[in-house]
Amino acid sequence: MSEAPPNTAIRIREGDGAAPRNAGLLPVTVVLDRLRSAHNVGNIFRLVEAVRGEGIVACGYTAMPPHPKLAKTARGCDELVPCRHAETAAEAVRALQAAGRRVYSVETVEGAEPVWDVRFAFPCALVLGNEALGVSPEALALCDGHLCLPALGVKNSINVGNCAAVALFAVLRQWLEAQG
Repeated sequence: MSEAPPNTAIRIREGDGAAPRNAGLLPVTVVLDRLRSAHNVGNIFRLVEAVRGEGIVACGYTAMPPHPKLAKTARGCDELVPCRHAETAAEAVRALQAAGRRVYSVETVEGAEPVWDVRFAFPCALVLGNEALGVSPEALALCDGHLCLPALGVKNSINVGNCAAVALFAVLRQWLEAQG
């Protein structure tokens, strides 16, 4: 059996490009509540940059730029995505709500809606928690809504970076649909 010739009509984009001119930002902020892994944080910086999110709030001991492990995974996105620190996720949630944002936790709490069933109110924020501890109870109590990624396996959750990807792209899809 002979091998089929490569399809030369398929071109893979190479290298990074400039941000589209006059492209607005996706009105979402990501709150990271006590994430232990700087590599996960760097991954989330890449995700927020990929969807053109407004920024990240790193809470507690979550790594922030400049940080070598974060930078390795972020691949330059740590220099492109605004980041600020809050002592606690509850403090961050209060500040975002005071600024007019609807804040959603992405957590495995009872009654949480699957992320693809939620009608997001913009501007919004997503709160993601520590893989062992989750989102702090204080922050959970303040959130306007709770989202989840339904899990059918033995484990009830996935890696926080993977979770952020699913949630952010669900937000992006809804935003793009609303823009027409």
